[in-house]
Amino acid sequence: MSGQNNLRTAQRGTTEAPWVRYLLTGLALVFMFLFLALPLAAVFTEALRKGLDAYWEALKEPDAWASIRLTLLTAAVAVPLNLVFGVAAAWAIAKYEFKGKSFLTTLIDLPFSVSPVVAGLIYVLVFGAQGWLGPWLSEHDIKIVFAVPGIILATVFVTFPFIARELIPLMQAQGNDEEQAAIVLGATGWQTFWRVTLPNIKWGLIYGVILCNARAMGEFGAVSVVSGHIRGQTNTMPLHVEVLYNEYQSVAAFAVASLLALLALVTLVIKSAVEWRHEREMKAIADLPPENPNARHAAEPVAVTAA
Repeated sequence: MSGQNNLRTAQRGTTEAPWVRYLLTGLALVFMFLFLALPLAAVFTEALRKGLDAYWEALKEPDAWASIRLTLLTAAVAVPLNLVFGVAAAWAIAKYEFKGKSFLTTLIDLPFSVSPVVAGLIYVLVFGAQGWLGPWLSEHDIKIVFAVPGIILATVFVTFPFIARELIPLMQAQGNDEEQAAIVLGATGWQTFWRVTLPNIKWGLIYGVILCNARAMGEFGAVSVVSGHIRGQTNTMPLHVEVLYNEYQSVAAFAVASLLALLALVTLVIKSAVEWRHEREMKAIADLPPENPNARHAAEPVAVTAA
């Protein structure tokens, strides 16, 4: 009897009364509508308030195109750099024991605890005209702050924890057994990585790259400090939205903001697709029939007889 009750409880998924489940579900839906769906709908409504022609004109404006190109360029440079760093850092932390391991983990978490504005100010202090390296950079005509390199550096700083933090617990849970077996069988380090480690972490890696790319395209604080707000040169899409809004060009501001929102929605769709594929793969593995240990033993006498 108790087994039947446990089965019914498992099928229901929870022991709370139905009104509690409905109340919690309703509160969650209301919260999502008020703070997610409604603001998102307001962005697209304001962007299209004067029609499609005004919308396209706002996006075709030269400064808007420059901000779009700069945003894509920044993400295209920052994400691969963080990909290399994140995989290397996660592999070192999860697979090896060394002095300074906890310190490295703390450094990876640093951008989560430091304000992006502070991060931008750090780069100004180091690379600015009055900074530590400013005079030397000026002598050699190298521009970091108020130029594209500074924007990329600031973006890399605020986004580099995403991939590493996604991979570290995954690699720690998997352990070192498969890598050690591959090395014992004669595989090199690169062969072990490409054929053993990478297939095991591919879904976590893709998920981390998606989050890193989303943050890189939407970063505002650190980029605002180091960019100099030069229209058509150092304004990314979030900065361009701020400039337009401060100039009371609300339709143009919301048009560019709607493009950012579309990029965010595409990111969410890709993220959901990755999670769906990962769940399907895990379910397929779980549904595989268990290996029959008697099959091998049954085949051994035949082999011996044949010999």
